[in-house]
Amino acid sequence: MSRLAQNGGPILVTGGKGQLATSLVNLGGPRIRCVGRPGFDFDKPETLAATLDAIKPVAVVNAAAWTAVDLAETEAEGAARANATGPEELARLCAQRGIPLIQVSTDYVFSGDKGTPYVETDPVSPETVYGRTKADGESKTLAANPKTIVLRTSWVYSAHGKNFVRTMLNAGAKNPALKVVGDQKGNPTSSDDLAEAILSILAVVEKDGWKDVFAGIYHACGTGETTWHGLAVAALQDAATHGQKMPEVTAIRTEDWPTPAKRPADSRMDNSKLTRVFGVTMPAWQDSVRKTVDQIFAQTA
Repeated sequence: MSRLAQNGGPILVTGGKGQLATSLVNLGGPRIRCVGRPGFDFDKPETLAATLDAIKPVAVVNAAAWTAVDLAETEAEGAARANATGPEELARLCAQRGIPLIQVSTDYVFSGDKGTPYVETDPVSPETVYGRTKADGESKTLAANPKTIVLRTSWVYSAHGKNFVRTMLNAGAKNPALKVVGDQKGNPTSSDDLAEAILSILAVVEKDGWKDVFAGIYHACGTGETTWHGLAVAALQDAATHGQKMPEVTAIRTEDWPTPAKRPADSRMDNSKLTRVFGVTMPAWQDSVRKTVDQIFAQTA
């Protein structure tokens, strides 16, 4: 992957202490300027322009979002501000200043019934409030700023923050047996890998200058597929190499673990366009899970 030069202008990252924002700060060097609430808040539109004018970024990565999928079902207005109308205003302000925007999106824009990995030209068909607001955010940011890149990702985990891998390691340390959904397919994605992909995209844009061909939607998720059960087993097997006892992990059906928001049954995505346009290849999810588990245990050593 291309490396971002360290002598250019600042890159604004929204999302505060979220997983992706944290990875970008850790990996991106001194050019990364991370902001979050209350200084930057989609519920307070005046903070958006103030932040842009104070930092004067050469690019913006919007990693801020409403990601509480189930809560969004009853808090639709808040989810819409965070995922659609807020990013739209940010994109409009970036367009006024000629700033490229990377808008992070999700596999939940798809229903999950295609049966093969989704490509960028597949029509969206979200079945949750979260998915609908994120799909709305995609179309609104693309319309508001001609220099917008939408990056759809999925099943994000990291060594920091709240995520599935850390939850499974904690549960496995306390319980001899676990039950995990085994009939949903997807692509687990390390937030570090996603951050590296974003930094590589920015490096290409900086090196070549903005080209209209860059604008549009891309998929950026871990290479290879699994289920939540498969991801849990892989993470726990990696944890076992650090001395944590391996629990029995039983695969269950989606209907055995009901949630307010419906999860896509098969949200696998194809990354080919990302490689073709920007030369970015996402690592195999198994390798990235192993690195993440190693990082988690290193934190407690």
